[in-house]
Amino acid sequence: MAWNEPGKDDKDPWKNKGGKNQGPPDLDDLLKDLGNKVGGIFGGKSSGGGSGKSFSSVGIGLALIVAVLVYAFSGFYTIKEAEQGIVLRFGQYSGTVEPGLRWKWTFIDRIIPVDIQTTRDLPAAGFMLTRDENVVRVEMQIQYRVVDPRNYVFSVTNADDSLSQSLDSALRYVVGHAKMDDILTSGREQVRQDVWAELNDIIEPYNLGLIVVDVNFKDARPPEEVKDAFDDAIAAQEDEVRFLREAEAYAKGIEPRARGRVKRMEQEAIAYREQTVLDAQGEVAKFEKLLPEYQAAPEVTRQRLYLATMEKVYSNTSKVMVDVDGGNNMMYLPLDKIMQQQNQTNRIIPNASQSVNTSGNTVNSAPSSSGRSDRFNNGRN
Repeated sequence: MAWNEPGKDDKDPWKNKGGKNQGPPDLDDLLKDLGNKVGGIFGGKSSGGGSGKSFSSVGIGLALIVAVLVYAFSGFYTIKEAEQGIVLRFGQYSGTVEPGLRWKWTFIDRIIPVDIQTTRDLPAAGFMLTRDENVVRVEMQIQYRVVDPRNYVFSVTNADDSLSQSLDSALRYVVGHAKMDDILTSGREQVRQDVWAELNDIIEPYNLGLIVVDVNFKDARPPEEVKDAFDDAIAAQEDEVRFLREAEAYAKGIEPRARGRVKRMEQEAIAYREQTVLDAQGEVAKFEKLLPEYQAAPEVTRQRLYLATMEKVYSNTSKVMVDVDGGNNMMYLPLDKIMQQQNQTNRIIPNASQSVNTSGNTVNSAPSSSGRSDRFNNGRN
């Protein structure tokens, strides 16, 4: 017989809960029991009586303690060494905090860390029109730092973007008032200084809380279509500068040498003057010594001076003067010509001999270049 046959309720597993063949519990009863237990924990009536009320009080206390601990620990935060923290209380600026471990009111305070020590880079580049109506591409880079965190965050919407736009404006203004040759060659430093000054003037009214540390002029070049021509022009200008430097170096090297020669000539002139003066003084002293001797014996002194003079004159000649006794003729022997002709004859005819007749009044010498013997008619004075 089937268990669900009419009149056999004791066989029904859903209704026979206390018998041996107990089936699954009723879902409504299960949910009801669970609701009673939860209500007892939070202070509701429970089938357990007084023990349920004490259990609910302990649970509420523990929950409050845990909530307080979580809230307290959630307020701790750290500001790095290179940063400063901006405190916002209910969205309004409340102050700044220094680096270290800090605590804030969670859900009340908000902390915005700002790096104030790191040096940041900002590039700028583009094609620009110069004063002489040429197009040039300029690349520049600036370095800056944050000095006022409050102004950096609240003065403008984005301080970095505002600085970038200001740099582009300053760069175009300066390039537009400069010539292309200056930008490409000798005026790069002046352009860099002008951009720096113009950028500071632009950002000053906005109080960005930034300071520009340095401005670097990275590159400046003409468009590719005319780059070769400008390269030649730049090379010519560099050659001009090099030649000027070489000329200056040559001038600096030649001038000291010229001054040295002038000084040497001056010293030689002074020495010559001193020598001439001393020689004159020596001659005067010699004359002063000789004058008393001459006054004492004029003829002897005159003869001695004559012989000394003649000795001095004839000591530098190769000719020998011969005074023939008993006549008015005086001859000389050209010893240099005689020795030269003898040497030539010895080279041509080794055994040739020559004779010189000195017994008469006339001396025959070797043929000279004139082909005759020279005679001097000299009267003895």
